[in-house]
Amino acid sequence: MSEKQNAVIAVVGSAMMDLTAYADVVPEPGQTLVGKIFTTGFGGKGANQAVMAAICGAPVHFIGKIGKDVFGDAITENFKKVGINISYVDRSDTHTGVAHIWVDGEGENRIIIIPGANHEIEVNRAVDAINSIPNLSLVIAQCEIKQEVTVAAFKAAKSRGCTTILNPAPFEKLSQELIDLCDWIIPNEVEFRELHGDLPTSDEILKSFRPGKNSIVTVGSQGAILINSDGTIIRCPAPQTTPVDTTGAGDSFVGSFAYALSQGHDPVSAMEFGVKVASNSVTKKGAQSSYPDQAEIRTLS
Repeated sequence: MSEKQNAVIAVVGSAMMDLTAYADVVPEPGQTLVGKIFTTGFGGKGANQAVMAAICGAPVHFIGKIGKDVFGDAITENFKKVGINISYVDRSDTHTGVAHIWVDGEGENRIIIIPGANHEIEVNRAVDAINSIPNLSLVIAQCEIKQEVTVAAFKAAKSRGCTTILNPAPFEKLSQELIDLCDWIIPNEVEFRELHGDLPTSDEILKSFRPGKNSIVTVGSQGAILINSDGTIIRCPAPQTTPVDTTGAGDSFVGSFAYALSQGHDPVSAMEFGVKVASNSVTKKGAQSSYPDQAEIRTLS
């Protein structure tokens, strides 16, 4: 994809260390099983999306908070390595957020997050960042930080004419104020059901979700569904893959879709690019460790 110069993305969100156990099956209550592999890796939905957008080629600023611990040190160095601006990454005496992840033999995951320092991001700090970042065009947020921070950041973003994207994960009840501030909401099927009341099984259900607004529903191995503000529905099937680990796949979609959108691509082509990137990511283990590098990105563009 050709790049539109100086289209900067800011991600207001979580950064965590992923502690992942792989096993053929996950234990039932009261059961202990022997697993296959244990790994640590960089995660947090905000950090994942920021890293994916940066790998694609976008100038990215991360706005968040991590602990003054070894996990926080490692996350900082990783951000620097992929070229993310960390001017607004603050440090806390509270521990860095962690995610405990179980992955079964089918590549499906179960995750418990402990937010830690992520819940200490300050409203004023986030607003100052949004107001100060030069050439800012798009702001992304999720639900692993306090909603009041996202609302304030999106208000500041809209006042600058920026596009706002919310990935409502992990699901929590959204205020109407936040919903109204979102140019795009990108849930998966489960999050869509929590927001809407029904699974996205028909065009009628899809069209009744945020009429007059743009949304995308990610549907796993089936790809993604674009709901245009004019009510048209466009489905993008995913290429066939053999999934190894779906951790972080939704985040790779959001980050790559946001990158393409920020570069001036139309929503359909941006969605198609995001589906390709996310489908590639499930063929490898981990979250950020599964993301295609810049050479692979070029083949997917």
